[in-house]
Amino acid sequence: MTDTEQTFGERAVGLSFNPSGDDMVTHLKSEVAEFIDTCAAQREKATEPEVKRMYSIAITEAQTAQMWAVKAATWRS
Repeated sequence: MTDTEQTFGERAVGLSFNPSGDDMVTHLKSEVAEFIDTCAAQREKATEPEVKRMYSIAITEAQTAQMWAVKAATWRS
């Protein structure tokens, strides 16, 4: 991760937080960050409040999915 300013999606998934340096964690977070950035851009373009709400829900659900995926990727029995 470079010192460049992070995108909204990168901040939303906590891309720079990966204390173990796990490559799968970085991959999962990066993929979800890209999806979130796309949803955020579409939300900004939307004029219908309900469409904006749906994109916001998609972003929240993507964050939830990312957290569970990271939990699975880092699970130690």
